[in-house]
Amino acid sequence: MSERHQQTLIIAEAGVNHNGSPNLALQLVEIAAKAKADIVKFQTFKANRVISRYAPKAEYQTLTTDARESQLDMVRKLELDEETHQKLFKRCTELGIEFLSTPFDEESVDLLVKLGVKRIKIPSGEITNGPLLLKIARTGLPVIISTGMATLPEVEEALGVLAFGYSNRREPPSRDLFRDALATGAGQAHLAAKVTLMHCTTEYPAPFEDVNLRAMDTMREAYGLPVGLSDHTTGITASLAAVARGAAVIEKHFTTDKFLPGPDHKASLDPQELAALVSGIRQIEVALGTGAKQPAPSERKNIAIARKSLVAAVPIKAGEPFTPENITAKRPGTGISPMDYWASLGHPAHHDYDTDEPIGAP
Repeated sequence: MSERHQQTLIIAEAGVNHNGSPNLALQLVEIAAKAKADIVKFQTFKANRVISRYAPKAEYQTLTTDARESQLDMVRKLELDEETHQKLFKRCTELGIEFLSTPFDEESVDLLVKLGVKRIKIPSGEITNGPLLLKIARTGLPVIISTGMATLPEVEEALGVLAFGYSNRREPPSRDLFRDALATGAGQAHLAAKVTLMHCTTEYPAPFEDVNLRAMDTMREAYGLPVGLSDHTTGITASLAAVARGAAVIEKHFTTDKFLPGPDHKASLDPQELAALVSGIRQIEVALGTGAKQPAPSERKNIAIARKSLVAAVPIKAGEPFTPENITAKRPGTGISPMDYWASLGHPAHHDYDTDEPIGAP
């Protein structure tokens, strides 16, 4: 688990911003790799298995797509087939960026495992989908799970399902057994090794007043797991602030063009903003440092220049006592520290001093 804390994992969330086009999806891979993100993430689903024909659109989807179209019809056009997944995975390998996807149904989990993904992302909307969580845990793959819209008890129950699945327990699943698995040392060890939690506000775009970055601390303290941010705000401010608060992972939507038709483009970063996010995160990581309060190597040379030493305020004769009237503190800081000012008062001068001449040791 310590390895995951060394550097913030940056997920460039392509999501469904390919609009169902394999070529646009490949272009998104190119953009994410050029921006130096660690991972580019898509969404894998069979619309008919995920959405009923009675499911309404979210308000933001109604505003960004045809309001007369059902959610099912909207999402059906955004599916990527297995051949496209293979092409995306291959291109990611060629460019040295990890391919990741969010499965929304069990068949899609099997497809991602077949592809050879290193981990699986669980979206906020599936955090209460016990059968899907169990299916994912039984793959044995690490997971990143978003917690948008969730309460702590819901997060805890999801962790119980994962602990049960990772432990390879074969009893008929139940909430009681999930709680039991979460309480065991083995279950906790599996979670510590394989689970990262993502704080998230499930609105597009998310209002800054609803982001609540301190919830990251709450989950980290509650479960002892790495915590990151799936950021749905506009711009990159919230993501950068989350890194400064110790985010293990940052996930952010991006697009080729914010004005393309589709549900998520307007709340996404453009390619230049994505590159700025990655650069900003890497700078923050370096700036966070070790926590030790001591002079940095770059500033040591300025200590003598910026600090002061005790000097003669006026000419002083040998044997004349040092007084507040004849000694003061001035740059450079190459002599006696002004912290010794009071200890020097009353001591006789060992020799004559010109104005500004450094005072010798008493």
